[in-house]
Amino acid sequence: MLELPMKNDTSHKIIHVDMDAFYASIEERDDPRLRSRALVIAHDPRTTGGKGVVTTANYVARQFGVHSAMPANQALRLVPRRLLTFKAPDFTKYRAVSAQIHALFHQVTDLIEPVALDEAYLDVTGNTQFRTTIALGLWLQDQIRQATGLTSSIGLSYNKFLAKEASEYNKPQGRTIILPEQAQEFLDRLPIAAFRGVGAKTAPQLEAMGITDGYTLRQFSQEALITRFGKMGLGLYQHARGVDNRPVLVRTAKSIGKERTYQSVLAAEPAVKRELERLAELVAESLTKKQKHGKTVVLKVRDADFVTQTKRLTQDTYFQGATAIAAAAWQLWQGLDHRPEQVRLLGITLTALDPQQYENIDLQL
Repeated sequence: MLELPMKNDTSHKIIHVDMDAFYASIEERDDPRLRSRALVIAHDPRTTGGKGVVTTANYVARQFGVHSAMPANQALRLVPRRLLTFKAPDFTKYRAVSAQIHALFHQVTDLIEPVALDEAYLDVTGNTQFRTTIALGLWLQDQIRQATGLTSSIGLSYNKFLAKEASEYNKPQGRTIILPEQAQEFLDRLPIAAFRGVGAKTAPQLEAMGITDGYTLRQFSQEALITRFGKMGLGLYQHARGVDNRPVLVRTAKSIGKERTYQSVLAAEPAVKRELERLAELVAESLTKKQKHGKTVVLKVRDADFVTQTKRLTQDTYFQGATAIAAAAWQLWQGLDHRPEQVRLLGITLTALDPQQYENIDLQL
C-alpha cells in the first residue's frame, strides 16, 4: 500500500481552553465548604434507586478514582461516606457561567469552536492585540478567573490535536505551549493512553502491539496502522507526527430558546401568560447578546402527565423584542389542540435565525 502524502500546516496559532472541574468548581465557588469534600456532580444514587452517572467530580473525589461518566453507584463505593457529597447538576447556572467565558473569548477572536460548556478551541492566528500568543493565553486565564472566580488550563500550539494535548498536560491551572520544533519530542514521550482518541478499548490493543508511547507508535507504518485500525489508524499515524490539519469550526446557532420546568405546576392561564412573558424576555436578551433575530417562534408545553406538545408560528418579518415574541407564544398557546389544565414545563425557541444586520426591506413593486 502506498503511504498517503502528508502536509503539516504549522502556520496557525490555536489555543485550547479547558475549565478545571468546571461544574464542581462552580459549586465550590458558591459554597466554599464543599472544597474539603469529595464533591460528585450527580443525583445521589441512594435517592434514585441506584440510577444516574457522574457528570464531573472535584479533585478531592478524583483522588479516590471518581471520574466523569462513571455510574454514581460506583462513586458511592469508592469514597468514604464521611467525605462524600452528591450534588444534582444545575445546567442553567453552568450555561450562564459558560456564556460569561465565551464572551471573553469573543474579545480576542470570533474563530471559536465550542466543544462543551467547559472547553473550546480558539484560532488566534490573526491576533494583533497581544505581543505574543502566550501573552494572550495568560490574559484569558486571568480574565476568566476575575470574571467567574474559576481556574482554567490552556494549551497553545499550531493545531487542535496538540493544543488539546497541551491543555491536558499540566491540569489544573496549567499552561503549556508546544512549538512546531518541540512537537516531535513532546509526542515521543507521551504515553499512548494520553493520545487524544485512544480510549479504554484501543489502548490495550496498542499496548499488545508493543506501542506504549508516541515514539513506539511512530515506528509503525501507515499501512500497518490502517490495516489494523482503519480510518483511526491513519489518525494515529498523523498524530504521532504532530499532523492535524482540521480547521477550527465556527458553529452558527440555528436556534435560541429558553424553557423552565415547574416544581409546582401552573394551573391557571394568567400564570401561563406571565411565564411566557418572562421566557420571551430571556430569549430576547439572548438574541441581543448574540446579535441574532428570527422569523419562527416555537412553543413547547408539557403537562402534569408528561405529555409534550410543540407548535410553531412563522412570519415574513423578524420578531422584534420580547413583546412580539411573547405575543406569538401566547397565540400559539391559544391555538393548541389541547390546552392542559396543569403545566409542568414551558419553553420558547426562536429559529430561522439571521445576523441582526439582515433587515426586512419592503420593495414597492
